[in-house]
Amino acid sequence: MAFSDTIWNKTSDVYREIVAMPFNKELGEGTLSPAAFRHYIVQDAHYLEGFSRALALAAARARTADQIAMLANSAAGAIQVERGLHANYFKMFGVSAAAFAAIKPSPVCDHYVSFLVRVAATEDFPVVVSALLPCFWIYMEVGKHIHRSSSCQNPYRAWIDAYAGAEFETAVRRMIALVDVLANSSSASTRAKMQSAFRHGSMLEWMFWDSAYHQREWPL
Repeated sequence: MAFSDTIWNKTSDVYREIVAMPFNKELGEGTLSPAAFRHYIVQDAHYLEGFSRALALAAARARTADQIAMLANSAAGAIQVERGLHANYFKMFGVSAAAFAAIKPSPVCDHYVSFLVRVAATEDFPVVVSALLPCFWIYMEVGKHIHRSSSCQNPYRAWIDAYAGAEFETAVRRMIALVDVLANSSSASTRAKMQSAFRHGSMLEWMFWDSAYHQREWPL
């Protein structure tokens, strides 16, 4: 069994909670409240800026030229998503550039970004890539899961199509393959850290959607 299959299976409980949570069920049905999705898309824009920084840090620590190129391209792709998909939804929900700048990252968004940047700056390269993988892999699986039953009239169809599409899947498969390559040349202790980082990132994915559904902000 590939290492990626092992860490996915050991985190399957988190994924089951993610697909069953109200945010993603209602997103797939098209019944998610506009306020909840607006909160999500603003926070996701903040998150993707931090995510792209973590990917850039990972690229700087990569071991081969191909790995540098792949991670750097992923960092650029995260920014492109923000400027494309997010820009359309910002316009739909009336989020101006000034309004976005005035909204702080939520506690969960701030924690998730801080986790990724800290890992990217301080942990071994295989652990860094494993921490970044949930954002790729879980989004692809959720996108495909929702896409199977979502109607074309779903107001969130553009989001669903983006993460259920072939282009995104190609990027995800490359990240999964990289994790397997790195695991094959890593010690048992490093593989344990890789598994822990993947699970931690997966739990933060659940927390991010839950926070958006309840529109959580800083208490003070």
